[in-house]
Amino acid sequence: MEEQHPETTNDIGVPKSAERRRRLKGERGEGVISAAIAVLIMAFLGAAMWVGFQQMWKTTEATTNDKITQIGSE
Repeated sequence: MEEQHPETTNDIGVPKSAERRRRLKGERGEGVISAAIAVLIMAFLGAAMWVGFQQMWKTTEATTNDKITQIGSE
């Protein structure tokens, strides 16, 4: 049996380059999935903030109109 150089193999004799390829192949797409999840979270946060802003705007508008009416009638 041919002996492999110890720096290029792991503990069980598998070449490190093959081990690295196998490990990287299993992690393929992880960054894309993480980015997609982050985009979805940001979209939901943005939608929630927009709904909150719209509600706040309506309340502020109603209060402002009431105050203007009060001032105009005095």
